[in-house]
Amino acid sequence: MLLAPNLLSASDCIPVSEAAKHIGEIQCVSGKVFKIKVGAKGVHFLDFCEDQMACPFTVVVFPSGLKDVGDVRRLAGRIIEIHGAVKLYDGRAEIILNRIGQISGGAAMIPPLPKNYDVENRGHYSAGHLRPAKKPAKPKATPNATATYGDVEASEPPE
Repeated sequence: MLLAPNLLSASDCIPVSEAAKHIGEIQCVSGKVFKIKVGAKGVHFLDFCEDQMACPFTVVVFPSGLKDVGDVRRLAGRIIEIHGAVKLYDGRAEIILNRIGQISGGAAMIPPLPKNYDVENRGHYSAGHLRPAKKPAKPKATPNATATYGDVEASEPPE
């Protein structure tokens, strides 16, 4: 019985099943990443359950955060501890991962993304395409306000 309090104080992380009770708090949540799902426009979801929709907690990594976090696909199958603000989104608790310092333990040693990783292309690698620069638009000629057009009949000077 004496070991249980010591174990709890050694790690202040809560399990994924209790994350919904801590909405609005900054917490450490611990769990095993079951799979990584890449959603629309390169958003990565770390799922902690086999059925994503039944899972009470998820971790979201937006494409803009991938460069600071690294290759999150390597976290599949690992037990991670993630620190951050627990938010409620679509009826589920979540933490947005936007820097590598939010992950602690052995999982923090994930490699950076490959330089040619294209998040918009759902995990495919692409060096990209070079497009030629657009030609600058030609400025339209503005008429000269002092110019005269057509024949102008001169009037005779008064005598």
